[in-house]
Amino acid sequence: MTIMIPAWVYGRLTPIEKLEAHERGLRHKAVSVFLLTGNRVLIQKRAAVKYHTPGLWTNTCCTHPDFEEKSIDCAIRRLNEELGITGVFPAFRDQVEYRANVGNGLIEHEVVDIFVAEVDENLPVTPNPDEVEDVRWIDLYDLRAQVERRPEAFTPWLKIYLEQHSDVIFGALARV
Repeated sequence: MTIMIPAWVYGRLTPIEKLEAHERGLRHKAVSVFLLTGNRVLIQKRAAVKYHTPGLWTNTCCTHPDFEEKSIDCAIRRLNEELGITGVFPAFRDQVEYRANVGNGLIEHEVVDIFVAEVDENLPVTPNPDEVEDVRWIDLYDLRAQVERRPEAFTPWLKIYLEQHSDVIFGALARV
């Protein structure tokens, strides 16, 4: 299945195949979701079959909207497709941009709409094994410590979010 995502080509938003956008390092739209319960965040370990950054821990959910899909609709859709989560409606927090090498000659140059939701810790989570190998709740302080000790176990964008955009994503929790 070919997935067409919105990317900027010659200054225009254009539908581009997702893999091509990463191969060419094109600036493109993305969505990242963070589910929180108190000072803990739900993170996922990417499935081993993912074409980039397989087996690495990352934020709750991250993806690319389809070409004409609204970011909020994409966030809700992917919470369900990746984690089997329904009935959660994350709030838009901000838009950030980053560029990162994700291995195998692939570049993520993303303009990311960040969404956050506070949820009950007993929220049913049913990971899709084609997308997600594992999930866990982790204290934000412990997450930062683990990323510092073992950066190779985490996606480049999660490290960027924690280092450069923590205040935007986590608000007062970022200052703890």
